[in-house]
Amino acid sequence: MKIIKRNGSEAVFNIEKIVTAITKANETVDKSIQMTPMQIQRISENVVLSCEQLGRSPSVEEVQDMVEKHIMAHGAYEVAKSYITYRYTRALVRQSNTTDDKILSLIECNNEEAKQENSNKNPVVNSTQRDYMAGEVSRDITNRILLPKDIVDAHNEGIIHFHDSDYFAQHMHNCDLINLEDMLQNGTVITGTLIERPHSFSTACNIATQIIAQVASNQYGGQSISLAHLAPFVDVSRKKIRRQVEEEMKELGAAPDEEKISRVVEERLREEVRRGVQTIQYQVVTLLTTNGQAPFVTVFMYLGEAKNEQEKKDLALIIEETLLQRYQGVKNEKGVWVTPAFPKLIYALEEETITPDAPYYYLTELAAKCTARRMVPDYISAKKMIELKGDVYPCMGCRSFLTPDRFTDAGIGNIANAGNYEPGKHRYYGRFNQGVVTINLPDVALSSGGNMSSFWEIFDERLELCHRALQYRHNRLKGTLSDSAPILWQYGACARLEKGEPIDKLLFNGYSTISLGYAGLYECVKYMTGKSHTDPEATPFALQVMQHMNDKCNQWKKEENIDYSIYGTPLESTTYKFAKCLQKRFGVIPGITDKGYITNSYHVHVTEKIDAFTKLAFESQFQKLSPGGAISYVEVPDMQSNLEAVMQVIRFIYDNIIYAELNTKSDYCQKCGWDGEIEIREEDGKLVWTCPQCGNRDQDTMNVARRTCGYIGTQYWNQGRTQEIKDRVLHL
Repeated sequence: MKIIKRNGSEAVFNIEKIVTAITKANETVDKSIQMTPMQIQRISENVVLSCEQLGRSPSVEEVQDMVEKHIMAHGAYEVAKSYITYRYTRALVRQSNTTDDKILSLIECNNEEAKQENSNKNPVVNSTQRDYMAGEVSRDITNRILLPKDIVDAHNEGIIHFHDSDYFAQHMHNCDLINLEDMLQNGTVITGTLIERPHSFSTACNIATQIIAQVASNQYGGQSISLAHLAPFVDVSRKKIRRQVEEEMKELGAAPDEEKISRVVEERLREEVRRGVQTIQYQVVTLLTTNGQAPFVTVFMYLGEAKNEQEKKDLALIIEETLLQRYQGVKNEKGVWVTPAFPKLIYALEEETITPDAPYYYLTELAAKCTARRMVPDYISAKKMIELKGDVYPCMGCRSFLTPDRFTDAGIGNIANAGNYEPGKHRYYGRFNQGVVTINLPDVALSSGGNMSSFWEIFDERLELCHRALQYRHNRLKGTLSDSAPILWQYGACARLEKGEPIDKLLFNGYSTISLGYAGLYECVKYMTGKSHTDPEATPFALQVMQHMNDKCNQWKKEENIDYSIYGTPLESTTYKFAKCLQKRFGVIPGITDKGYITNSYHVHVTEKIDAFTKLAFESQFQKLSPGGAISYVEVPDMQSNLEAVMQVIRFIYDNIIYAELNTKSDYCQKCGWDGEIEIREEDGKLVWTCPQCGNRDQDTMNVARRTCGYIGTQYWNQGRTQEIKDRVLHL
């Protein structure tokens, strides 16, 4: 068994250290009330048993809490008092400098929490270490100066989660929809260099990747682009290539007919589209932004965004090439084709793509084939999105959605000074999210002791705590000058403000959103009702909880003219943190706190046996009540030989739910060439990724891809998330 030290590093659990600590406390009290060596040994052994029951590596603080508890249980109150006093004194010493140990452990690469904090960050490389080190300083300033103590304490205790505190000291926002159309059509500036409208599709793709890198380095969440914004440049290249072909024919003295010229033009055009798409895929995969990771970029594919029939055909050509290249994958260091994490692809299902007689049905068939092999694209139902949101637009990250545009209808006008503004037309590209604070729903339930009246009282108190925390996020952005991130605020990604102009007007009237996240609806309902929220008797309570959060957000929005929205938080490392905090506060409760993770957002618990169609239909009602962000998934086996089943799921998504994805496996062992599923096995109380063919456990010589919170992760995860992945049951 291992133990997580205060600086985040991992060490072998040593019972003798517990024995020594208790013995020292025991020696400070009068001999008449001292415990015997046998009692001390028994207490130490009970602590070990308690740690083993957690099913994960405990932290030093958790072990010390257990020691206190077991000393008290033996009636040795004076010994316990001495032990507590010693802990308190040492804590005061540590508080004199809260960052040095963590930074040193980051530099030496032995901080287990940092290693597993983000499944798409490699903590060994210098750029990631630099980002983590800066993050520790930012987090320290945030906790000591920028946030009030009650919010910091609630965050540390896992009552709420104040996301991205490692970036909060800077005036940075969360995620956005890049207004790529404006930047390409009307020009932009990158690091002081004017970038004019591109004269070919391949150049447009190259500029797009530079924009992505710049945007990703100036905010901390995901960003999305639309392939529709690149589609007009296909015809620009077509006309350019035609002129070249005609000149070549003239020089050769040839006089081919129009059909032959058109065929040559389209063949060359297809090759340019292939190169352009390849530029986006390989640049995004190989880019490292200033925070030490590939850009969290999403590529949206929606034919309905095309402005005319020719542009729609050209957009279809780009989508087809994008899907073909993602199906192929990228080569790892051994030259083997594997599944990349980025860019994330979202494919919009619409009338022209969903039925066999539809003109672009072939794209959906290709998407299904790609999903079966590479886990992407994910799917948005244009029909359901129009029904529930009124418009079709992509999410900003793995699931964060903007609220429907209300500032256009209110006559506020072009407050971002966008170059592609059209009066009366709703706007989504250029908008952004201000940040997230998440409420731990199981903690609300457990704090109530199962009493419904107490539950709603505590729920309101916690929601108001989240509200105040969100106000701090909002106010941190107020007064931010456009100069802080010119690519965002001056050169078109989000706006074209003047130099020195504050971004404040973009924080109100619904131009941007701010998100109340939530997690663990399943565990919350299970504790309060004794049933899963899929049980018809418990579902109404689950929906009531969701509606209550929506009502609060609507109230805050009305009072402050800020678009608060409910967000189904994509917990990655925090699912483990929340679980540990619940165990610490309430103990191990079967079915509630007995795992190293809690359930993301409204999802059906990963161990619950339910078929894909029932799951999607059930979760669709919660997506409606999670307008600021929601995604559902179904866990499936290898579907490459059963594409018709994939198509059935896709058609069901189109008819029933806004946003969903299929999770399959895509792994490779570099030592033996195994291309099946890499397994998760338990060793010495720790879950370890293992090749079933050769037994390889070296994570640096494996390619493992799993979707854990909307994005595909390719690095590896903490023990809580790893247990969640291991526990997943198939839905098909």
